[in-house]
Amino acid sequence: MPIIIIAPHSTLCPEGARIECPEGTVLCKALLDHGIAIEHACDMSCACTTCHVVIKQGLGSLAPATEEEDDLLDKAWGLSAQSRLSCQVRVAGVDLNVEIPRYTINHAREEH
Repeated sequence: MPIIIIAPHSTLCPEGARIECPEGTVLCKALLDHGIAIEHACDMSCACTTCHVVIKQGLGSLAPATEEEDDLLDKAWGLSAQSRLSCQVRVAGVDLNVEIPRYTINHAREEH
């Protein structure tokens, strides 16, 4: 099973994390299932950027972003060439190193 290594994030996982998930799992769901409360204001429907992540390693193993995802990412805080919306990423058979940006454009955190 692929391993996802999450870099430390001051509020969501201060120590960082290392999780396993089956291939094909949506990255946002994997994070949530392992207690990492990443924001997902649109309920993972590719309608916001609150689940923005930066894939530090393993980006090439993922399906390319759709045009819809790319358009939304243009609005994300801290955008980089390795940015993706975690609700649109299906984990492939390769380990990933992921960083959750410190901020989102969300003005009020949704409680899910």
